[in-house]
Amino acid sequence: MLDFKLENKSSWEKIKESGLPVVIYGMGNGADKVLNEFERLSIPVMGVTASDDFVRGQIFRDFKVKKLSEFDGDFIIAVAFASSLPDVMNHIYSLCNKYRVLVPCVPVFGDEIFNRDFIEAHEAEINAAYALFEADSKPIFAGCVNFMFGGELETLKSITSEKSEAFEDIICLNGNESYLDLGAYRGDTVEEFLHYCGNKYNSVTAVEPDRRTFKKLTEYLENIPKSEAFQKAIYSESKTLIFSSKAGRQSTISSKGEEIEATTVDELCADKSVTYIKMDVEGAEKEAIKGAENTLKTQKPKLNIALYHKSADIFEIPLQIAKINSDYKFHIRRHPYIPCWDMNLYCV
Repeated sequence: MLDFKLENKSSWEKIKESGLPVVIYGMGNGADKVLNEFERLSIPVMGVTASDDFVRGQIFRDFKVKKLSEFDGDFIIAVAFASSLPDVMNHIYSLCNKYRVLVPCVPVFGDEIFNRDFIEAHEAEINAAYALFEADSKPIFAGCVNFMFGGELETLKSITSEKSEAFEDIICLNGNESYLDLGAYRGDTVEEFLHYCGNKYNSVTAVEPDRRTFKKLTEYLENIPKSEAFQKAIYSESKTLIFSSKAGRQSTISSKGEEIEATTVDELCADKSVTYIKMDVEGAEKEAIKGAENTLKTQKPKLNIALYHKSADIFEIPLQIAKINSDYKFHIRRHPYIPCWDMNLYCV
């Protein structure tokens, strides 16, 4: 039994027990995983839809993609794509006024579905992670678990806050920060750092493995004093890895792709101090933390770590960090996104 109230039914159970067909809203990897699970559960799918501007007669998994207005009768909408665009999110929320809308959650990486079997298998770990969090974060942690399990958009909305709150009330950057940005993309999170430290800092070190994205990052950093960049992957050890380059945020360590040199946080910080680490490394967070053990023990930098790539990240990553350094205070925040993406662990 969990130490907080869990919804009675998972999103999958709600859809299955309704007896209604489903219209999948979205195309891509997320929709593929949702459709696979519906097939496994023998849940009938009526069709696939997308926002009106994106409907051009495409075929997705043998379904002709239609506008939502083209579907008749009773059905449930299963949201199966991700967006942080305010107009798109507001549209999805507005659908709840007319339709039954659920978000059956599937992981960005891996195949573990956040369903009843998953909860029961990891009950002890979820409770242990919940106990780590400060009082301000316990309801948010519980809400994230409930959303990923139950798929209700009202739950998601209730646990959402702007990033400014996390930076101003938890991370509290000052003018003496030495920043390590892991998964720096094109420099957007460096820009975020500069904003919240008032452009006063000691150093910026940005790491990005994707070759084309790294080029844009270095162009951005040309105008940022006291900064350096490395085109490397972050991992538990220094080695050559295979990297699937998609020139975007889902480029990741893979079984197919091009070779990339990997390094560790401990190696990067062997002869330098670091006061703040942001880590969004597309599913390799646990490996990256393993390679940061000495730095977390000896320097105890502030941490901002993505918790949404794999189903177990929300409890496994806090527990991993607590085992390395029990002096950290643990916070969790969930920033505007559908589904439960941009869910971050903040340790200070």
